[in-house]
Parts: sequence; C-alpha cells; structure tokens
Amino acid sequence: MGMSGGVDSSVAAALLVEAGYQVEGIMLHLWAESGARFNACCSLEAQNDAAEVSRVLGVPFRVLDVEELFRRKVVEYFIDSYVSGRTPNPCLVCNREIRFGFLLEYALRHGADYVATGHYARIVRGEDGTYLLLKGVDSRKDQSYVLYTMDQFRLSHTLFPLGSYEKEEIRAKARELGLPVAEKPESQDLCFAADGDYRGFLLRHAAGRIEPGEIVDTRGRILGRHRGLAFYTIGQRHGIEVQSIEPLYVVEMDRERNRLVVGTRDELGRQSLEAEDVNWIFGSPPSGSIEVQVKIRYRAEPRPAELLPKPGNRVEIRFREKLRGITPGQAAVFYQGDVCLGGGIISRAW
Repeated sequence: MGMSGGVDSSVAAALLVEAGYQVEGIMLHLWAESGARFNACCSLEAQNDAAEVSRVLGVPFRVLDVEELFRRKVVEYFIDSYVSGRTPNPCLVCNREIRFGFLLEYALRHGADYVATGHYARIVRGEDGTYLLLKGVDSRKDQSYVLYTMDQFRLSHTLFPLGSYEKEEIRAKARELGLPVAEKPESQDLCFAADGDYRGFLLRHAAGRIEPGEIVDTRGRILGRHRGLAFYTIGQRHGIEVQSIEPLYVVEMDRERNRLVVGTRDELGRQSLEAEDVNWIFGSPPSGSIEVQVKIRYRAEPRPAELLPKPGNRVEIRFREKLRGITPGQAAVFYQGDVCLGGGIISRAW
C-alpha cells in the first residue's frame, strides 16, 4: 500500500485490511528542496503519520528512498518542460515512473500481488478479460486523468480501494476508525518546491537556461519584453508587462523564436490539438476516428470531440467548439462515458 500520511491512503489501507488482504505500508521518500514545507507526501511529519496509521491498523510499514530516481525522472522533466515553453503536470510522470513503475516492480519482486494507492478511480475487468480504468464515483475527486499512463499489466496488479466512495465517506470512515489523520487537509500537487511556487523553483534551479524575449500580439507586432517563457502559461492574464486598452492573455508560446504571443480573450480559443506520446490503456489505437470526451487539464470538464489516430504515436483531436486554455505540456485524456481510453501530451493547438 503506497502511503502518504494523508487521509486517503490511510483509509485505503484500512479498507484493504477489512477486506482480508495482507497489507504492508510503503512510503516513498521523494526528492525535495531543503525546507519544502509543502512536501506533504514524505515529510518527517507525514512519515510519522503513516507509521502511526500502520500501527493502528496492525500492518508493517517501511520507507523506501527514491530521491535520486524522483529527481531524475520527475524533477528534471518538470524543469526541462518549462524551459522549453511547455506547462507540465509532474503527477503524470510520477505515477508512470515512480508509483506504478518503481513501486510496482518493487512489490512484485518482494512477493506482493498488487500495489494499492488512495487514488479516486476504479478498475474493472471486462467479459473478454480486458482491464478498464474508470472514473471515480466522486466526480469532484476523480483522478483517472493522472492515471492515463496505466496499461493492462499495471492495471492487473493495482487496486484503487477508494474508487467507489465519495470523499466525505472516506473522512467519516477515518473518524470511525479513530485514525490520527482524519482531519488532515489535502496535500499540494507541487510537493518538491520549498514554497509551493513553481516560478521561484525555476529561478533557483534553471535561471541560467531561461532567456528573456519579445512579447508580440497575434499579428506579430512587438509590444514589450518577457522574462522567459517558463514563467508564463496559456490563458495567463496577470504579469504581462505591456500597455493595452483591453486585457491581454497569453495565447501561444513561440518556442522557436522565444516569443510570448498575447491576445484578447476571444483570441484564446482553439478548436483542435495534437497530442504525442499517446498511451492506449487497451494496448492499441482504434482503427479509425472515434467520438470521445476529452479533458485538457486535470480540473477541466470533459468536452466532446472527434479523435483521429495518426502515425508516430500521435492523435489529432477536433472539438465541437473552441476551448480556451489548451496548453502544450498538459495531457489530453480521452474518455467514452466513464471509461478512460488513454491520453497523450499536448504538443500544439490551432
């Protein structure tokens, strides 16, 4: 059981114990800046909380050091993406490489049948034996978006005990069991930055790789200077230091010319995108175009679209209407109803 010291993973462990599983709690000690108060996943306080929960549940507990692997796979990816003008989601890479990469391999190597986590998602097995990744029952907490990198092998050795519960039911269960983390607040996504601020983190770790450049409008007219593409994201309004009668938003990162392209709110809309490095949970892409619903960010609502598989492990997605905020570096994740088909990293939008 991957334990973070939070209420979700603690109750997930309790549910498995109640169901009769032989459970061992594992906390992964990840890399973080010195003094990272937002690093709720593996701080000393979190370790103590997870150890105490394990004691209450009567299960063994240990901490595994994956600092170097996490730094190399997740933190460097995070920095490289921002430096190249993309806006990454580090949780996607952490799930693929750390939780359901390193931890799953460790578990199987040490005789376990499954890895379990406190994610709000569901796994079911179809009549043909295929494993399906489904949205969590609690739509406000559904985390299938950050799990699109799962495949058939990983799903066959994974348990998500919380997928059929609402968040408030989990809080109530923690109180019922007397777990010391029952009232613990939610953790932060950017767990490795000392102040939770990605811009400050980039200044400390990649300042020499970030170059200032021109701010231009959608017609190419120069309006001012930017501090570096890494400090901006699509749809951003504040922090654009140019004079304008109407509000301006970041509408594009011109990485080749190191230009920040800004425009009006109406100019933010895009109706198509291309995604690369696509993972299909079923193992292979569809033979032709299909109708799907697509999430372009973790908190975004799914939007209807046509998906067209393309060579080179890519897809083209055509939405029914223009969307604001389609951002290279974020994931486009595809659904049909509650079933997550897979996803890929947005490379461009138009």
